[in-house]
Amino acid sequence: MFSPRDLATIRQKISQSGQILITTHRSPDADAMGSSLGLKHLLEKHTGAKVIVMVPDSFPSFLDWMPGTQQTVVFDKNTSEATMMLLSADLIFCLDYNHPSRTASMEKSLREAGATKVMLDHHQEPDNFVDYRWSDTNASSTCELIVAFMDAMQWQQTLDKNIATCLYTGIMTDTGSFRFSATTAHTHRIIARLMDTGIRQWEIHEAIFNQNTFEKLRLWGHAFLNKLELIPEHKTAFISVTEEELKLFHFAEGDLEGLVNYALSIKGMQLGVLFSERAGKIRISFRSVGDFSVQQFASTYFNGGGHKNASGGSSSLTMAETILRFKTCLHTFLNENPPRD
Repeated sequence: MFSPRDLATIRQKISQSGQILITTHRSPDADAMGSSLGLKHLLEKHTGAKVIVMVPDSFPSFLDWMPGTQQTVVFDKNTSEATMMLLSADLIFCLDYNHPSRTASMEKSLREAGATKVMLDHHQEPDNFVDYRWSDTNASSTCELIVAFMDAMQWQQTLDKNIATCLYTGIMTDTGSFRFSATTAHTHRIIARLMDTGIRQWEIHEAIFNQNTFEKLRLWGHAFLNKLELIPEHKTAFISVTEEELKLFHFAEGDLEGLVNYALSIKGMQLGVLFSERAGKIRISFRSVGDFSVQQFASTYFNGGGHKNASGGSSSLTMAETILRFKTCLHTFLNENPPRD
């Protein structure tokens, strides 16, 4: 967390800023959007500055309903204007990412920006590119850290329904609807505070989980029927989807969200993996249970990282080459890091 001196400096910077940018990672998920929008609404109650949420690329359509999404700037769609915003900002918040490379095409401008930078994040191995860093790997989500930041700033009285809606969404999704091991009693106490604002949590669940398109379900059906493979000796299940297949099923951003969890849900599996090809590059999502550290595996072999049981990576090889490399690396990794009985 921030020291009292750092909090005082950040408070002063907020009050003196004319333009504040809130940034998050590429392919923003509900925690990225929820923390960014929640902080935006919170800051707007405590400063006269213009507060802008900026994302590297488009967010999933199932998050369109969240308060404040219509004002969000997408860097890849407005590169020149967005670059000027970054370079002219007085203060930049960096939410839900531990390294500027996670912002993809936005990284160069982010690094060049002379603004004071503040990180709030819960991923392992945070980089030191910011001026102030609140990194807590024990937090369930970055949205949970926004609540902690709000409390540290003594802004509890300004928590309202819009802020709570955004933060609930991020916590709910990043904890797998409160079933992941990062969900603590403290997490539930935060959820109770958010619910006390009058949010309609059942409507949030409906908006996130029950808005599937026909094309998305056909894509998932194809993935389950034709692209799901097992490596029984390593208790691993994986799904691979090529760019051609995504086009065939009219892929929209967010359509693969959560698919990897179904690979892991197969009885007896300790590792679930999703390989998806986009723009000639393979994106990889890793999920595990127990002592299998996908953070260690992803960072060692696939230029990735994240959390112990949920991480991401990438590959510039072809899909077939990537899967072959994955199988080889998995065998090596498990020999060097045998699972506990």
